[in-house]
Amino acid sequence: MSTPVISVVGKSDVGKTTLLTKLLPELKRRGYRVATIKHDTHGFDIDRPGKDTWRHAEAGADVVVISSPSKMALIEKVDAELPLDAIAERIQNVDLIITEGYKRGDKPKIEVHRAAVSGELLCEPQELLAVATDEPLAIDVPCYGLADAAGLVDLIEERILAPAGRKRRAN
Repeated sequence: MSTPVISVVGKSDVGKTTLLTKLLPELKRRGYRVATIKHDTHGFDIDRPGKDTWRHAEAGADVVVISSPSKMALIEKVDAELPLDAIAERIQNVDLIITEGYKRGDKPKIEVHRAAVSGELLCEPQELLAVATDEPLAIDVPCYGLADAAGLVDLIEERILAPAGRKRRAN
């Protein structure tokens, strides 16, 4: 059984990261193991020049892993951007994967909308699981306040986790 994936999407500076960082503690409080994937269309560097892992990659390693007693990171060179499903398949032992981004992907989405930042929604109603917003919207999609993590997690449990057979884990 594959892990369910949902995407938090929205225009720049509407609060996608802020919402995601409110959803995570609520999901954790309810006993779920959660992974996140941040989509960066501009590219990124996780290694700092001169550090050992950077030197490994510069010397030709295609995959570099750094591991400690409390965390592990894997850095892999790719020829092209991997599809979201290919990335998600690599993540194990979690109940839910939440992406930040992938607004054009085919996963259920929570769109973050702020009246002062964006006029129209990016997504079509059929793509949306919900909208987190600071204004009333005339749309046939559940709408929640920007701080209503509990309400959004209730919806995620009902529509995503329960149908996928995901049950709360014991704390």
